[in-house]
Amino acid sequence: MCFTYNAHPPDLPPHFAQHFADHLPPGLAEHGGASSSEDLVLTSQDGTKFNAYIVHPGAPNGAGIVILPDVRGLFQFYKELAERFAVAGVEAIAIDYFGRTAGLTARDESFEYMPHVMQTQPETVAQDVAAAIARLRGLAHPVRAIFTVGFCFGGANSFHQAANHQGLSGVIGFYGPPTQSRRGGPAPIDRVKDFECPVLGLFGGADQGIPVEDVQQFDKALTEQGVEHEIVIYPDAPHSFFDRHFGQHEDASADAWNKMLAFIGQHTPRTMA
Repeated sequence: MCFTYNAHPPDLPPHFAQHFADHLPPGLAEHGGASSSEDLVLTSQDGTKFNAYIVHPGAPNGAGIVILPDVRGLFQFYKELAERFAVAGVEAIAIDYFGRTAGLTARDESFEYMPHVMQTQPETVAQDVAAAIARLRGLAHPVRAIFTVGFCFGGANSFHQAANHQGLSGVIGFYGPPTQSRRGGPAPIDRVKDFECPVLGLFGGADQGIPVEDVQQFDKALTEQGVEHEIVIYPDAPHSFFDRHFGQHEDASADAWNKMLAFIGQHTPRTMA
């Protein structure tokens, strides 16, 4: 298990909420809180309906992000994370992976996710991401740059989106295995030659499931292919430090949050091209 069910995004404690509000990077400084949120049912290219949750910022800054959860799918943690992004001015939509096999049921503590995780396919995840991207691009106010961010299972899926011709401005992955393949498909490192956007990778140096050597190989491959990227390894942080172990790794979590906001700000144009 790489999480706890009562985990919250790491800016929940008041002193960190103020810290993040005081340290938003250029391009994300004007934020007016989340103005509204909405539970959605989106339709993928193959006709599958799946759950999503969108949060609109009170003062949008032109950035949008698709949140790719861990194996739990659209769990409450990721809805709250979408709300945190909206406070920073980013249109945020969190998606569920399991519409094809579990329908539109809730993803709470009683949901047995692993049988459904095992049935996911990279191609259908990409289709679901595309539906979420289309929703962001169809908003009344312009979204000038769209990113993905994912965690664990979702982290690897986020890296994959860089090669899926989605017109993204960047991809962010938390502890997504960069060299491991699923069900015989390519690993993220195998697709680096096709990456079309910048990459931010955030890893724990004490992650027992992702050796530091694997992360270094990913970093090297990105460098060799000329992909703009930043790879960060927090030496003492374990897997899922951003949620499960936030209490023990507040500094790493806060730094990772600020690096995400900086990455988004750096790659969001001030005006439409």
